[in-house]
Amino acid sequence: MKDADARALLRDLFDAALAAARPATCLAPYIAKLQPPKGKTIVIGAGKASAAMARAVEDQWPHPLEGLVVTRYGYGEACKRIEIVEAAHPVPDEKGRAAAGRILDKVKGLTADDLVLCLISGGASSLLALPAPGLSLADKQEVNRALLKSGANIVEMNTVRKHLSAIKGGRLAIAAQPARVLSWLISDVPNDDPGVIGSGPTVPDRTTFAEALAVLAKYRIDPPETVRAHLDAGAAGRMEETPKPADPRLRRVETIIVATPKRSLEAAAAVARSRGCVVVMLGDNLEGEARELGAAHARRALDLVTGAKKPTVILSGGETTVTVRGKGRGGRNVEYLLGKAIEANGAPQIWGLAADTDGVDGAEEIAGAIFTPDSLARALAKGHDPKAMLHDNDGHSFFESLGDSLITGPTRTNVNDFRATLIVPNK
Repeated sequence: MKDADARALLRDLFDAALAAARPATCLAPYIAKLQPPKGKTIVIGAGKASAAMARAVEDQWPHPLEGLVVTRYGYGEACKRIEIVEAAHPVPDEKGRAAAGRILDKVKGLTADDLVLCLISGGASSLLALPAPGLSLADKQEVNRALLKSGANIVEMNTVRKHLSAIKGGRLAIAAQPARVLSWLISDVPNDDPGVIGSGPTVPDRTTFAEALAVLAKYRIDPPETVRAHLDAGAAGRMEETPKPADPRLRRVETIIVATPKRSLEAAAAVARSRGCVVVMLGDNLEGEARELGAAHARRALDLVTGAKKPTVILSGGETTVTVRGKGRGGRNVEYLLGKAIEANGAPQIWGLAADTDGVDGAEEIAGAIFTPDSLARALAKGHDPKAMLHDNDGHSFFESLGDSLITGPTRTNVNDFRATLIVPNK
């Protein structure tokens, strides 16, 4: 297989994964079944896919509605009846804080005849940033930055976020009572836990203030004194916990996951098989240090090279972590790929692609990258030291210098990371 053909196949697999998670497609069967309430329909939401989800609802549901959703800068859609606000991600800003406050106000004072349709996708934790009483946006920003650098996984990060929020961890659903609350979620988290997706603003929360404190201690994060006092008060029982699964106030809340990483991987697998490839599926919930997982996948590919008689594609999803030690331009997908390329060490039969399905890896407007059998050789010819760049968390600079960055622009969906390894047997 020629290099151009291998690259094209990998990109086709990624595009198939994205197509399976397009809001207009995955929401259609649920919109078709939704009956209008006797009262008002209020559409709210947050996340990188929320504006596209709102647009799908507007286009496919003819009944009266109004609402507000907040999405990442550049991820907006042209809606007529639902207001779209763009705000910062992954560190929240004032626009996100203000939008979250307005969303909370919109669901207050409703009746049992009203419907709150909540559209949540990955990124909502940062975009729906309404500090708990006594905390400031600056407090949340500081803690968020520390968590992003710490190597904490998404469950741990959102455990903390929920306990610093006036809206997450089920509090939004409580505020909407006695209205019916229907949430449609696009999952970007391992195991598709609704309480973790967007920090679960309309979902019961199983985590506690004490667990939030334990996360900060585990990663040696010293939060602002106001944050420490807030979490200590909650852990001591001097503050109401997030609503738990048995809370009767959540009896009129329904949650449906409309798109998942697994479905996107299955769509990619179908394309790979249609091209004559053998598919090895490693799962949609892989976690761990990005560079270590990349190296492990390279070893898996090297083991398969010897016996491969047909092109083989290894697929996986999930959300890795990066413990930031350097000062480079990094993201978990390019860190994974660079770790993989170094371990593969120029093996002539192995290509790889890793990208975030939201189009943003780390803080860069770059989804991820592609590595090829000659990635290391081309980098060395340019005077780069791949191991030093990995040590500096500089994956974006590495692949950008080779012209191998994967740039999609805003995808307006988010089902977490997509990883594909292509093994082409010797003739």
